[in-house]
Amino acid sequence: MTAVANPATVEECLRMGAGFTQGDRNWIAEQFGPLDARLAAFHADATELEIMVKDREARGQKVTLECWISGREKIVTTSSEEDLHAAIMDVRDDLRRKLNDSKTKQEPRHNRHLREVQLPEADPSEPLI
Repeated sequence: MTAVANPATVEECLRMGAGFTQGDRNWIAEQFGPLDARLAAFHADATELEIMVKDREARGQKVTLECWISGREKIVTTSSEEDLHAAIMDVRDDLRRKLNDSKTKQEPRHNRHLREVQLPEADPSEPLI
C-alpha cells in the first residue's frame, strides 16, 4: 500500500454545521482524534467531515456526522443520545465502523486473489464455448 502524500486528518477536514459553533470545534476535534488513523488512507483535499446537531441540549436532540470521500458514497451517522458528549462519541464510533466496512468492501485485506485479479489472455485460435 502506498502512503498518501497529504493524508486527511480530523483537524483539517472537520466543519461545524448547524447547532455547533467554532468554539466547539477544538473540543470535538479532540474527541474525534482516533479517526485520524482511519482517515490517513485518504487525501485531505478529497475528504470532508461535517457535524451538526438538531435541538441541542433538548430532549430528542439528534447529532449527525457526514463524511464525504472522493470516489466513495457519502457516509452518514446519527445519534439520538440525550447527553451531547455521548452522542458525539456514538457518531464517531459509528463512522469508524462504517469506514472500516467501506474499506473491506473495496479492498479485501487477506485475499490477494480478490485484490489482484488478472484475466487470462484470450487465444484467438481457440474456439469460444
